Amino acid sequence: MSDIYADFKEQPGDDPDDVLFNTLYGVRTIQLNRPKKYNALNGSMIRKIIPRLKEYQKSALASIIIIGGAGPKAFCAGGDVSQLAKDIAENGETGQATSKSYFGLEYKLDHLIATYPKPYIAYLDGITMGGGVGLSVHAPIRIATENTNFAMPETGIGFFPDVGGSFFLPRLEGFLGTYLALTSESLKGVQALYAGVATHYIDSSVLSNLTARLAELVFKDYDNLHTRLRIIDHTIEEFNTGLPHDEPPHLAGNLRLAIDYCFHYDTVEQIVSALEKERDSPKAPSQIKEWAKKTLEKLGEKSPTSLKVTLRQMRLGARWNTAETFNREYHIAAKFMRHPDFVNGVSARLIHKPAMKARWEPDTLERVSNDDVENFFKIDEGEDSLDLLTQGLDYDRYPFEQDLGLPREEHVEEVVKAKALGRKRIISTMVEAKERKIGVSEKVEEILGRRAGIDGEGKVVWKNLSET
Repeated sequence: MSDIYADFKEQPGDDPDDVLFNTLYGVRTIQLNRPKKYNALNGSMIRKIIPRLKEYQKSALASIIIIGGAGPKAFCAGGDVSQLAKDIAENGETGQATSKSYFGLEYKLDHLIATYPKPYIAYLDGITMGGGVGLSVHAPIRIATENTNFAMPETGIGFFPDVGGSFFLPRLEGFLGTYLALTSESLKGVQALYAGVATHYIDSSVLSNLTARLAELVFKDYDNLHTRLRIIDHTIEEFNTGLPHDEPPHLAGNLRLAIDYCFHYDTVEQIVSALEKERDSPKAPSQIKEWAKKTLEKLGEKSPTSLKVTLRQMRLGARWNTAETFNREYHIAAKFMRHPDFVNGVSARLIHKPAMKARWEPDTLERVSNDDVENFFKIDEGEDSLDLLTQGLDYDRYPFEQDLGLPREEHVEEVVKAKALGRKRIISTMVEAKERKIGVSEKVEEILGRRAGIDGEGKVVWKNLSET
């Protein structure tokens, strides 16, 4: 074996069956196989997946990689942080070092996925949280089903949205990523598609048929990754059974405007103040007042340190490329392993049965200073860096985002400003441009309803945020 496999050899205690690999013509499937643990990711699983991905990368016979989870409930509910917290509580600095090594291993896998040179598809069929997000959101093709339950719950356990959350979340539209990061709000089913977390939506009942159909694809030797992904994109659309008729975009209209307004601030205190104003405003719709009240309650349950570090992470991560993202998160994770909130939060929320309220240290936002926050982003002298497995393929924006996902707000704005068209023509133009992809009409309709108006001639005009 080459040196690249040195950290991924089987260790005593590794379960030989916690990941299952299968071959179907040109498709290679990876199935997370801990259904009783909601397929929670651990070191044993990572040590199996990385060498296989490297093997598939070199093999001319492996054309498409598909990752999914065993059982009916979860793709992957996260990393096995309960074990990490127990190790720290029992072994102190030794446990902290072990946990840091685990996160280094996990981030190497996530970065490998983010820069993988072959089509990599994630089936988000079930709970997709924490470590499961790292295995999926950096894939060029991410398929949601009616069972999808996506969230980043880290601020509630004294941690931060890692696994590349610094990259993925700030690049969602508006300040949606900041909202999801701070509140741990979940996106269920088709809402993951509308929010940009998923690129496709199909019914879970046809996933096995889709896998079989993808196995039939034969690419030309000279087809580049972009061409291959487009072929796969068209193939997935063959399994389109329509969107749920009773589930329009939830984070839409006045609610989405309120999210972008409240969460655009650069301090948690300002965000809290904005939410309080919405809650108490006599002019705010009742839906928004109730949302603001519940959001304040959610934030009040989170670790104050996690909230402040996460908000800073969202702002800095918007400027990081993929390599810097995982290197930075490696150091931030190490700092959290030495902070009491991680053990306290995981113990209270995940280990203790029934779950109980965590005791945060410090226990208020006011007691978390700017220096405390900035310390998480300092790389101490002598600290090791993350030895990533892929070099030279990093980027600042997801390279296939515009081709494979639903239109983003900026794309709709470009069409509106470039063409003097009515509402129906704008929608039909974008639907045709996306080759009638499922969800385009609903997404464009929502964006126009929130960000556009109609002039005296019946043409769509784009509105500045101050006008909405």
